[in-house]
Amino acid sequence: MYLARHGAADAFGELTAAGRRQANLLGERLARVPVTAVWHSPLPRAVASAHELARHVPHAVLAEAPELVDHVPHVPAPAETPAPWVGFFDGYDDAEASAGRRTADVHEVLVTHDYPVAWLVRHAMDAPEARWLGLSSANAALTVIEYRTSLPPALVLFNDMAHLPVELRWTGFPGPARP
Repeated sequence: MYLARHGAADAFGELTAAGRRQANLLGERLARVPVTAVWHSPLPRAVASAHELARHVPHAVLAEAPELVDHVPHVPAPAETPAPWVGFFDGYDDAEASAGRRTADVHEVLVTHDYPVAWLVRHAMDAPEARWLGLSSANAALTVIEYRTSLPPALVLFNDMAHLPVELRWTGFPGPARP
């Protein structure tokens, strides 16, 4: 399964020129992979990213997957919540978190958002549900999870940006988190 966060977007959720370039470069990278489908969140930044990427894999099905929408995938219990995150979960509940949850176990490209990428990595690693909190993905970064018969999933790549030039790496992160 190939997971990608959408390209950089503006404050209104629309893909920027840099975001289109990021998605295009990710598509160029994935052109060498036998992709059969590109699934995307219904939000505009993911839709536009998926369309840019899909130009490089023309035989793949391109379709919306509403479960890939940007959402909080799990609201940890108060005892599991790191102190700096406590205020973040005000207003979220377990019903909202589980509404967007889906186990995706296919070998296709999913163009989604930071939180669903973190949730799917956490799920593949069989980590406690609250552990999605510490995982962040840059815009147009590639994460690959290999599902193998009779073996646990393998995290092949996480947040890989080798296809992006330096000036397009680490978007989507706060300034101090950028190397």
